[in-house]
Amino acid sequence: MRTVLAREMGGCSVLGRIWGVWRRRPGVRAVPKAPGFGTEAGHRLRPGGSSKRSRPQPFPGLLQLENLGREELVDVLRAAVVDQKGPLVTLNKPPGLPVTGKPGELTLFSVLPELSQSLGLGDQELQVVQASGKETSGLVLLSSCPQTASRLQKFFIYSRRAQRPTANYCAVTDGIPATSEGKIQAALKLEHVDGVDLVIPVKSPSRKDFQEGVKRTLSHFHVVAMGSGCALVQLQPLTVFPSQLQVHMVLQLCPVLGDHTYSARVGTVLGQRFLLPAESTKPQRQVPDEALLRRLCLTPSQAAQLPLHLHLHCLHLPGMRPGEAPMKLLAPLPSYFSRTLQCLGLHQQ
Repeated sequence: MRTVLAREMGGCSVLGRIWGVWRRRPGVRAVPKAPGFGTEAGHRLRPGGSSKRSRPQPFPGLLQLENLGREELVDVLRAAVVDQKGPLVTLNKPPGLPVTGKPGELTLFSVLPELSQSLGLGDQELQVVQASGKETSGLVLLSSCPQTASRLQKFFIYSRRAQRPTANYCAVTDGIPATSEGKIQAALKLEHVDGVDLVIPVKSPSRKDFQEGVKRTLSHFHVVAMGSGCALVQLQPLTVFPSQLQVHMVLQLCPVLGDHTYSARVGTVLGQRFLLPAESTKPQRQVPDEALLRRLCLTPSQAAQLPLHLHLHCLHLPGMRPGEAPMKLLAPLPSYFSRTLQCLGLHQQ
């Protein structure tokens, strides 16, 4: 199996040492002590020559999209390229960048023509094959060949139907799951509430519910490390639904750190956590307790800016030619994510 790693890596290898042992794909040999889980040295958000200056941030490496023009965003994305081979281009996307959006908005999709030119692809315009969500960091897979893109999309669809994971995320959760590993199943629907699209779990869905858009969702999880009331968790979605992993971890009473949309659905009374009604619980900023703030060395106002600690770390792909070995694409963690692991003492148990 060919392993493709991002170019800049650091010393946080807690997940790399155990990567090959959890739900290993049949016929794929594990890579011992894979260095892919390291510290991203920082997305170059201010390429040379930029005259715009950003305000000091408690979380270095975050993308301030409002301060970027199209040309600067192309420079950011070009600096985030993990690998370019044949028609495939892989990026390590910074959090905060939407893949798509409304006409006129600055998104990954909106600058693909310029990025294609910048990477020397000429008239072969890139298209998105696989990508993490707006607030999620990590891998984005692009292709300049429509046939290759179609083949890979069919591969992902077939793998989901066979319940064979192809994407691996890592997350830091506020709280520790009750079991060290397992699966999370939930029926979910998308509702427009007060001008915002929110994902709502549906208990005991009927046939009519499914006809109206309710979907069954499934994720696998594995707790890698625990410390300071938090956990480092590996997640493998086996279905595709907006915010699936965030909502699944809320259902485990362990919201993802930096989830300022769904974490409010977890309440606490006398140290016991419980779920609040999703339909009537409005999104609000996540408020870590004082002990967690001290461990993270954050003020309450800084915690309100805490980025989502959910990172698409690994993608498994088939060989691009007959007889070619499968590929494993890896992207290192953002610097703020690695800092959190260090602050919380989340090391391999």
